[in-house]
This record gives sequence, C-alpha cells and structure tokens, in this order.
Amino acid sequence: MDGILNINKPPGPTSFAIVAQLRRLIKEKRIGHGGTLDPLASGVLPLFLGRATRLVEYLHEYPKTYLANITLGIATDTYDAEGRVVATVDVARITREAIIQALSQFEGVITQTPPSYSAIKRHGQPLYALARKGLVLEANPRQVTISRLAIVDFQPPLLTLEIECGTGTYIRSLANDLGRELGVGAHLANLVRTSYGPFCINDAVSPSQMAVAAEQGKVSAFMQPPDVVLASWLAVTLTEEQEKIIGFGQQLSIEAGEAKRLRAYGHDGRLIALLVLDDMAGAWKPSKVFSTCS
Repeated sequence: MDGILNINKPPGPTSFAIVAQLRRLIKEKRIGHGGTLDPLASGVLPLFLGRATRLVEYLHEYPKTYLANITLGIATDTYDAEGRVVATVDVARITREAIIQALSQFEGVITQTPPSYSAIKRHGQPLYALARKGLVLEANPRQVTISRLAIVDFQPPLLTLEIECGTGTYIRSLANDLGRELGVGAHLANLVRTSYGPFCINDAVSPSQMAVAAEQGKVSAFMQPPDVVLASWLAVTLTEEQEKIIGFGQQLSIEAGEAKRLRAYGHDGRLIALLVLDDMAGAWKPSKVFSTCS
C-alpha cells in the first residue's frame, strides 16, 4: 500500500498516536507523518504509507498555513494553554494598529527560539521530557520563514491570526514572542493547520472515517499518489532500456532544459526514480529508485 493519506488530526492525541492507530487499522508498518502537530493542535497531518515514506522529505519544501488563536496578556512556560501561567498583564491598551506594527517584526526570514517544552532533542532526550524532570533548557535559535501574517479577528484578549510559514516554525514561539513585543505576554490558545503544500483541511479525513474505511476495505479511496508532493518537478518517461540503466544505478543523458531534478516514470505510468543532475558529468543520476523493469 503506497500512497499518502490526508488526515484531519483532532486535538488531544499526539501525531505519533495517529500513526500508531493507522498502523493497527490498515496493517501497514511503514507509515510516517509529514510534520508533527502538538497534541492540542488539530488539522492537516499527511501520512505517508509504504514506499511513499521515502518522499516525506520533499513535503518539507512546501509552506504550511495555520489558523492560530492567541490569548494576549497571559504568558505560560510552555507558550500554550497547557502550561503554567508565569505572567498576567492587562491588555486594555493594546490596539489593532499596535498588533499590526508588532507583527511586521516577524515576517520574512527571522531568528526564532523554539519552546523549551518541545520535541527537539538534547542529550538524546526531547526537551519536554527534560523539562518535566526539572531540567529546563533553552533550545538553540534557528532561522525560519514566515511569509504571511494576517489578522482574522481581534476580540481582546483573543487574537486570531492566519499564518503561512516554512518548516521548523513554532507557532507557540511566535505567540510568545508577539506577546513580548507588545509588552503584555501571550500564549497559543488553539491551533489548526489548514493546509500543508498540496493537502488542505477541506479534503482531509478524520481517524474515525479511516476506521470505517478500513472495516469496509475502502482505504484506497482516500489514498493520494506518492508523487503528489513532486508536482513542481519536471516529469519524464523512460524507455525500458533507460529503466534498466537506472536499475543498475548508472547515469542517463536526458534533455531537460534548466531542470535540476526530475521525476522519472516507466512506460506504464509507474514512478521509477528521482533523478538529479550531475553538473560535472552533464548527466542525470538516480537519487532514489522505486521500481524498475527486470
């Protein structure tokens, strides 16, 4: 079973718990998710099955869109509603204009420090596990990209933002940093991932729907092809002789204009391999091979 399921994760379970549930339901061990959602977060969670797991890394090249509810005036140690309140400030003076001005500091390529309560590992253990043991460590700052920040609603103290960002961005950190910029503190109250690359929440299916589909043997009805995450790559169709050459790990000479990456298909439409250009040799070499003719 090779393909991608667009799951609508409910708030509560971890992303790994959703993966474990699907493994039990459809009896497929090879399942990986394309981007962790915090337990309280919900929304789009693409699950890659079978050989499609080898394509997870390419999903990370796409932007994600979130709808975030941020409570101004209350800061917590985890930067979300589960944490311990560490500061409370009146937000009566905060205007929509002040928020717009503060948000401008967080657009583009910025340096962001992930929460101390996160899945980032230090000494082989997640930071949240160390924090629960009393060892609260600050994560290393990283560069992230936030391409769009739009105010959807502002009913003090609740601010609703639509956010488009790149991989590695922590919306919890954004909420905390925004509160600090406004001088009142803040935390993330609720988060929904509404899209991730080609996957949208309107097309996502719930775990309960997948359970019914598994009982009826209709999981394939919700399966999307693995190459949906490769839509921006130039596609080429190989001859049977070229398939054999790829199977031996050898390079090919293909005219592909300015392209640097190719998705290669067999004459029957199967995804055969991913090819990358070897500039020195002026030829295409396989970076991943999925299947070839014998």
